[in-house]
Order: sequence, then structure tokens, then C-alpha cells
Amino acid sequence: MGQKTNPIGNRLGIIRGWDSNWFGGNDFGDRIKEDYQIRRYLKVRLSKAGVSRIYIERTLKLITITITTARPGIIIGKGGQEVDKLKEELKKITSKEIQINIFEIKRPELDAVLVAENIARQIENRVSYKRAVKMAIQSSMRMNAEGIKVLISGRLNGAEMARAEGFKDGRIPLSTFRADIDYHIAEAHTQYGRLGIKVWIMKGEVYGKRELSPLVGLQKKNSQRKRGNKERR
Repeated sequence: MGQKTNPIGNRLGIIRGWDSNWFGGNDFGDRIKEDYQIRRYLKVRLSKAGVSRIYIERTLKLITITITTARPGIIIGKGGQEVDKLKEELKKITSKEIQINIFEIKRPELDAVLVAENIARQIENRVSYKRAVKMAIQSSMRMNAEGIKVLISGRLNGAEMARAEGFKDGRIPLSTFRADIDYHIAEAHTQYGRLGIKVWIMKGEVYGKRELSPLVGLQKKNSQRKRGNKERR
């Protein structure tokens, strides 16, 4: 079963929360469409900022958008000018008040989205797919990942017939619900066609109760980090 389902969807409500948090009511379809438009716009607009995930939380008049990124400086800009621009642009899509929170990813090597996108960009720049994948695996394992698996498929090295090739290090227990496994699919657009890249990263096991709302989890981590910085001072 674990082999055939999305590892993130498989753990929803157990150790992971939803990326969108709101009550739909009669406008459920419109809100899903709006969320999709917001995410698509931000992915294109912030393509160079190393954006991993976008969390959306709604109240009656306010939409809170939390962006997790490896390069927060690009999004914030000088004196927060870029964030203000983003708010104005998003207001045109939603016609509601927007609040934007930005959280930095301290270890991008342990984020499946960033690892997969990094491999895809390297392949597009004509780096050997084996070299790109092996370097990504080494850097993730160096950052104390318990395991990583990469599956790449398509016309590898421009071969006539498409094939799939897998690389693995450590352990990836897909059927264990308490295993914190991150997953993402990326595409590399090459001269010979598209290559699909799937990445699974095992970060550890979760014991006891865990906060399911991603926003609350991120805020707790941020407050703990600030508290630690104050204590060091």
C-alpha cells in the first residue's frame, strides 16, 4: 500500500497537516480554485527564491499566506518593498486582505521540493543525471537524513527508449505512518523531452502527539529559535 500512494497524502491527519486550512461552505469550489491560482502565481513570480511550500489559511476577510523558502531575502527585498508589492498583486487575484508570512528553510538539503527542483535544474543545464542525483543524495545524507530515494525516468542521456533508474541511500519505510517522509515530483525539460524526478526523504520518526497545522508548527519552531537566540545573548 505504501508503495502506491502519495506519502504526504497517506499521512494527512496522522503526522502531517493540510496545506490549506479553511472552512469552505457553499463557496468550496471557488476557494479551491483561488488557492490554486495563488500557488501557481507565487511559484512563477518567486521562481528564483527557492520556494518549497505555500500554506494558506482563511478567515472571513483575511487570507494568511505562509511561504517557506530557502532564500527569504529575495522575497522580502529592501525594507520589505517586495512583500508589499506581492500583497498588492495578490489582492487583484483574491479581492481580499492579504497577510504574508515568510519562514526560512535552514536545511534545504532535507526538503524534497528543493532537492528535486535542484536536480531538475542541473539536468536542464546539461549536467549528467547520475552526477546530479548522487551529489544530491550525498548532501542530504551529510545533513543527517535517515534515508533518501530518487527515481528518474524518461529518455535518459537522450536514449531512443525511455527507462527509469532509481538511486537509494539509507532507509525509506513508506508503510510506517510515524515515519516523517517528504516527497515531491519535479520535471526537467531537456532537448530530448521531459524527465520525471521523484524524491523521497526520510527525516526521522514522530512519537507522541504532533501539531497537525503546518502554520502552528512553523510558528512554534520560529519562537523556539528566537528564545534560543535570546538565551545565547
